[in-house]
Amino acid sequence: MPSFLAHFFPSVVKKMKSVHESEYCKFDSELLTLFTSSLYLAALVASFAASVITRKFGRKPSMFIGGLSFLFGSILNGVANSIALLIIGRLLLGVGVGFANQSVPVYLSEMAPAKIRGALNMGFQMAITIGILVANLVNVGTAKIVGGWGWRVSLALAAVPAVMMTVGSFFLPDTPNSILERGYTEKAKKMLQKVRGTDDVQEEFQDLVDASESAKMVDHPWTNIMKPQYRPQLVMCALIPFFQQLTGINVIMFYAPVLFKTLGFGDDASLISAVISGGVNVLATLVSIFTVDKFGRRILFLEGGVQMFICQILVGTQIGVKFGLNGEGTLSKVDANMILFLICVYVSAFAWSWGPLGWLVPSEICPLEIRSAGQAINVSVNMLFTFVIAQVFLSMLCHMKFGLFYFFAGFVLIMTVFIYFFLPETKNVPIEEMNRVWKAHWFWTKYIPNEAVIGGPVEKHGGDV
Repeated sequence: MPSFLAHFFPSVVKKMKSVHESEYCKFDSELLTLFTSSLYLAALVASFAASVITRKFGRKPSMFIGGLSFLFGSILNGVANSIALLIIGRLLLGVGVGFANQSVPVYLSEMAPAKIRGALNMGFQMAITIGILVANLVNVGTAKIVGGWGWRVSLALAAVPAVMMTVGSFFLPDTPNSILERGYTEKAKKMLQKVRGTDDVQEEFQDLVDASESAKMVDHPWTNIMKPQYRPQLVMCALIPFFQQLTGINVIMFYAPVLFKTLGFGDDASLISAVISGGVNVLATLVSIFTVDKFGRRILFLEGGVQMFICQILVGTQIGVKFGLNGEGTLSKVDANMILFLICVYVSAFAWSWGPLGWLVPSEICPLEIRSAGQAINVSVNMLFTFVIAQVFLSMLCHMKFGLFYFFAGFVLIMTVFIYFFLPETKNVPIEEMNRVWKAHWFWTKYIPNEAVIGGPVEKHGGDV
């Protein structure tokens, strides 16, 4: 919003008004990107503390701490009168993100029956996409407030989901896995019977007990996850979030108004365009919820990768033709609509593939003894590269120009090939029996000892060549 930029980032406003400034560079400000990216730096640090708390005290305390931190951060952002207070508020929001991303996907994976685990876990991503859409709609509304203080309302309204999360954490039951992990066997069995709605849970409960007994033999999950038998989980928990950020999606979602303004859309048009892409994000996430447990994880990963690659090449080419290397040019209405359409197609591909699956797969492949460490790696790598991309994007746009879209397209190509060869299908496989899948894989089989496989053989699939 112009009033927000004028209050905290006057140098950006000056650049925007300069007729000599390249369209690619009008928003290039390290301070502006620090405001956005500081949240993810805090989330990176917080995820390590959240890992310990989630493992030792359960998933619920992590959700409570996350909600409380969100609440304080939103209050500070709403009343901020200096850039320092604004960034402190963002850091507190980041702590909330770190704790929430550590505990919620694990909670969902542990509570869900294997046959609907994918769809239920994707409710997490669905909530994120709805949040993005609602935030964009709020921004469109608050931007119209007379007096230019609408940005305070936008930032302070983060308190609404913060209160819901903080209060909600009191009413959620703890997961049977977490209760077992802390030594309450009978209580864990009763909880499993309650969440499954039946007393006939002996087979599933025995799998949980066996997994818990194995986990108790491991005092240090961080040391354990480095062992060769956990190499598949370590690689996936590190590379999937790395590639997820190198799709360039957060460039689109964080900076959609900035990007659309850069491409020649007006102030109102840029906010409305962000709403349109946010709406596409929500609808496409619904596609993944209804297909992930039917068609599997791999096909969504691969199709989404191909679709994103094509869209980024086309967007980069169209911007290059219109603005060239010097950043001088204008978009016709047809050109602007075509770029918006391509970005929406790109967003939809991410929303039914790398978006939800980037959280689902790492959370469901780790056995109990390394689950907290695996999820911490997933969250911290995700937050690290979210921070890096958010911090350098506006500068990259200024220097790489339309080539930035080719840069991200190259990574999309690499990660699609990686998934094709190295990720086996994990749909409908109980978490406690996941080693069967790795043992059946052409590459990972050499890392999995025979004694680590329970539940019998599994058919060969997933990247066999």
